[in-house]
Amino acid sequence: MGMIMPGSFADTTWMAGPKSGTSSNKRGMRGFTLVELLIVVVILGILAAVVIPQFSDASASTEESALRADLRIMRGAVQRYALEHDGNYPGSLTAIARYTNMGGAMAGNKTPVYKYGKYIPEIPRCPTGPSKGATGWAAIGNNPPTVASGSTSVGWLYHAASGGVWVNDLNHFDK
Repeated sequence: MGMIMPGSFADTTWMAGPKSGTSSNKRGMRGFTLVELLIVVVILGILAAVVIPQFSDASASTEESALRADLRIMRGAVQRYALEHDGNYPGSLTAIARYTNMGGAMAGNKTPVYKYGKYIPEIPRCPTGPSKGATGWAAIGNNPPTVASGSTSVGWLYHAASGGVWVNDLNHFDK
């Protein structure tokens, strides 16, 4: 009974590590080798090469999503305008961001006469294309448009007869 079995709880020799001064203890304190560091750098480089292009695609995707959302909001505002104005579309895109009377005249403040609207707080900035950031709009005669306006201060194209709204960018007319 007085004998201690190897590996038993009472046998504490398993807790003692290598004796100080042994070669294995000195080797563990040296740090990483040059080869190990190079392997880590190569792996990080490969990961960066895979991930960075994904971010540039995400930026274009974000602009596309913002464009679709802005067009949906403005087209909805034009339709709400028409519902309150006996089926007549606004004569200008500015009218959806202003208060109007039944005839479509615009005012900055809501009054008993100018009681319709604002259908959106303001015309959104164009999120894409050559006119990125522009809030202006241009009246067009074609529905849908066949060419961009050519102006970088015009973000949107508006067809008053149909109430159609498009972005001023030939690459995105179909949105």
